[in-house]
Amino acid sequence: MARIVLAGGSGFLGGLLTPALLAAGHEVVILARRPHRRLDAARELQWDGKILGAWAAALEGAHAVINLAGKNVNCRYTPRARHEILRSRLDSVDALAAAIQKCTSPPKVFVQCASAAIYGNAGEEPLEESVAPHPPQDEDPFSPDVCRAWEAAVQGASLPQTRKIILRIGFVLHAGGGALRTLARITHCFMGGRAGPGTQFMSWLHHEDFTRILLDIVAAPERFQGVYLAVSPSPTRNGDFMRALRHALHRPWSPPAPIWAIRLACLLMRTEPELALRSRRCIPRRLLVEQGFAFRHGSIVPALKSCFAR
Repeated sequence: MARIVLAGGSGFLGGLLTPALLAAGHEVVILARRPHRRLDAARELQWDGKILGAWAAALEGAHAVINLAGKNVNCRYTPRARHEILRSRLDSVDALAAAIQKCTSPPKVFVQCASAAIYGNAGEEPLEESVAPHPPQDEDPFSPDVCRAWEAAVQGASLPQTRKIILRIGFVLHAGGGALRTLARITHCFMGGRAGPGTQFMSWLHHEDFTRILLDIVAAPERFQGVYLAVSPSPTRNGDFMRALRHALHRPWSPPAPIWAIRLACLLMRTEPELALRSRRCIPRRLLVEQGFAFRHGSIVPALKSCFAR
């Protein structure tokens, strides 16, 4: 049984990954700001995501550390929120790196779950790992700037005995959480039309493939190194995505939402319109070609149907 430490593992992605790791026979330790007793075999330890504490002992002899920590970006980007989004990412990387450096038997692999938002609003350009993120051309480059600093913190950490892997994750599909739950609620209310022009690409990843990618890394970390795009090989235009979502939820055609309406709705919902309007056409070339990873959910229509299957 290998010990896997999930930093920030009490959130949405950790909730998907923990049962998969437990089912694979691993010991799971979750670092959480507000630990609580669990009904499964995982255990939670308190950490603040900033400084070393008693939690650091869990990394001694661990097989892998997977960092999922970071303030949720589904919020208004006020000055305070921007500061918290950036610092929560950089501080957690620094704290984990410091803990690993103190280990006599350090973890074999450090996996940073980062974001495909590093590419900003890339329009029609196909994006692979070999495509260096351009200097942000966005109206507001905050998100790609944060991602650049985030990855730089990982790359700059001196961990000579621990393999470092960065996953640029897309929009993870699961009916029980994340952005899909919000989109499903909107669609149930017959407002599931395309956002703005509807031509912008959405780089998505089914939750089952998300957990399978992490399980593959945990099983054979020596096969992985560096940056990987963790997205489906079939990025989907927003209009097609929303049509597939309406079909999965058995809802009829819905009128498109003009950009001004999206901006107003996001203001009322305390979130940012960029989450709906930016275009990223990501292709997971390294997973496909180098790792031979076989995605089980490569088409958006069956992927969404499986998310809402009863």
